[in-house]
Amino acid sequence: MSTRAPDHVPTSSGRVHDFAAVGVGPFNLGLACLSAPIAELDGIFLDQKPEFDWHSGMLLEDAELQTPFMSDLVTLADPTSPFSFLNYLKETGRLYPFYIRERFYPLRAEYNDYCRWAAARLGDTVRFGQRVERVEYDPEEAVYLLHSADVVTGERSLFRARRLVLGTGTPPYVPAACRDLPGDAVHSGDYLFAKDALQGKRSVTVVGSGQSAAEIFHDLLQDVDTHGYELNWVTRSPRFFPLEYTKLTLEMTSPEYADHFFALPGATRERLVASQKNLYKGIDTDVINAIYDLLYTKSRRGPLPVRLLTNTEVTGASRDEATADYRLELRNSDQGRDFALETHGLVLATGYRYRAPAFLESIADRLAWEDTDRFRVRRDYRVDLTAHADDTGADGDGAAPAGAVFVQNAELHTHGFVSPDLGMGAYRNSYILRAMLGREPYAVERSIAFQEFGAPVDSRPHDVLAPDAPEGTAATSADTELEATSR
Repeated sequence: MSTRAPDHVPTSSGRVHDFAAVGVGPFNLGLACLSAPIAELDGIFLDQKPEFDWHSGMLLEDAELQTPFMSDLVTLADPTSPFSFLNYLKETGRLYPFYIRERFYPLRAEYNDYCRWAAARLGDTVRFGQRVERVEYDPEEAVYLLHSADVVTGERSLFRARRLVLGTGTPPYVPAACRDLPGDAVHSGDYLFAKDALQGKRSVTVVGSGQSAAEIFHDLLQDVDTHGYELNWVTRSPRFFPLEYTKLTLEMTSPEYADHFFALPGATRERLVASQKNLYKGIDTDVINAIYDLLYTKSRRGPLPVRLLTNTEVTGASRDEATADYRLELRNSDQGRDFALETHGLVLATGYRYRAPAFLESIADRLAWEDTDRFRVRRDYRVDLTAHADDTGADGDGAAPAGAVFVQNAELHTHGFVSPDLGMGAYRNSYILRAMLGREPYAVERSIAFQEFGAPVDSRPHDVLAPDAPEGTAATSADTELEATSR
C-alpha cells in the first residue's frame, strides 16, 4: 500500500502524455480501446469511480440497449479489434447463446459487463478511483496539469498531458419544480438501489416520458398487485412517444447529416434539437407494448390502482413531514386545468443534462463558450480556444496542437441528437484520433446515406451507390477540413 503523500505535494512521474481523458464512460473507454494499438499515441484515462460503472441503478435484468451490438466500443471503427463485443462473447463462452438468441440488442447489464471486461484489458492506461480536482495549463511546456486525488487514500497525483478529452458525462437533471425536495425522492439513475423501499410504500409516482420512465413503470407494474401500492405515471408529453427507428430516419446518424446540422445557424440547430426528441429520447416500441399487455392482463379481475397521465406538467412539489407524502402540483396543458396528486414514493425519470465540470475553472478563460455550460465546438469535436491562446492552429503535419481540448457527448447543440448515441461513439473517436494524429488510423466515413439533407450544390444527379460524396461537395469539404471553425 502506498504511503499517503502530503496534500500539498502531489506525486508525479514527470511523464507527459499525448492526451489525458477525464471520465471513463463508454465513449472515452472506446477511445482507450481504439488508441491502445497506436504506438505513437500515449493517453491516460482518469475516472473517480472505483471501477467501470454505467448507469448501474438502471440495469434491470431484462432491459436491452436501444442500439445494436455493433454499436460497441470499437466495431464501427475497427471490426477486427480484440475489444469488440463479439470477442467479449467469445472469450466468455457466450457467443453461441447470443447467436441462438437472435436479438440484435444486447442486455444493458451485459453491455456493462462487456465494458468492464474491456477496461480490465487496458491495464494502467485506465485509472479508476482518481478524482480530478483541478486542471491548469502551463504555457511554457504547453501541457495541461491534472491534479487528482485517490478517492480511497486521498493520495494526490499530478498528470501531465498535451491535450484533453472531456468525457465526464451528463449528470442527472431535476426540473426546478422538484429541485431540493426533502425526503427520499429518487432520480431514475438510482432506481434499483431504492426499489425495495419504493415497493414498501402506499403509492409510487413516476415522473418522466422516456425509456427510463417506461422501464421503471413496467418494472413496478409487475408487482403492483403483490405489494398493493398505487402506481402513477405522469408525463408532460402529449403521448407515450415511441423511439423512431425506421431505416431512413437512422440515416440521420450519418456523417452527411452531422455535416449538414453543424453548418446550420445556431437558432436553427436549437429548433431542430427541440423537435427531434423522439429520435433519441423515445420509448422502445416493445416496452410500450409490454406495458399495455401487462395492464390488460392484470386488469382482467378488476380495475387496477394505476393512473397514466399525459399532457401533465409538474408545476410544483412539496413534502408533508408528518405523513412523508409528496404533493405534486400538476397542470393539464390541453385544458389549462390545475390539480394535485398525493404520492408516498416519487421517482424522477427526468433525464440528464450536460454540466461543465468544476475542475475546468482554472482554464475556463482559455475555452470559448456559447453560454455557461456549453462549449463552442468545432466539427472535429474540438473546443474553440479564446483569442489569447496562441495554440489554436494545427501542427505542421495537420494534427491538432498541444493545448487542444476535445469533448465527448457535450456537443448536442452543435452536432445534433446523435451526440449521446452509442452508435456514433466509434465514429467520433475516429474523428478525434484523426485530429490528434493528422492522419486516419481508422477510416472515417464521409458519405453513407442515400438521401440528401440540404439543397443540392449543383444540378447534376448524384449516384446514390457511390461510397463517397463527389469531390468538392459540401459534405466532403466539411469532413476533411480538420481546421473547420465552429459557427
